[in-house]
Amino acid sequence: MAIMITDECINCGACEPECPNNAIYEGGVEWALEDGTTVKGSVALLDGTLADASERFAPIQEDYYYIVPDKCTECMGFHEEPQCAAVCPVDCCVPDPDRRETEEELLAKKAKLHI
Repeated sequence: MAIMITDECINCGACEPECPNNAIYEGGVEWALEDGTTVKGSVALLDGTLADASERFAPIQEDYYYIVPDKCTECMGFHEEPQCAAVCPVDCCVPDPDRRETEEELLAKKAKLHI
């Protein structure tokens, strides 16, 4: 499953530079699949829709840092644990109960993001 940031976030920013997929954004900032990845061209999102990797999407959260589920791999293939959760001083980086993915799915997502 992807990791999510709860509303307990204090906006310290410790998590953002730790993400190997550039899946963490400051609240209010637009995101794109190509940010920090090698993805180019048309890409299928988790909901099955197609998007251009360079397309900018509206922020998922306005008030605090957020994680883009389409880019989060829980650090699979990079680290033994999600680095955002490891560095968060208030423990607000938690598993997202609405986004359950197997280890195989997370590794496939990693391979898609980093060709």
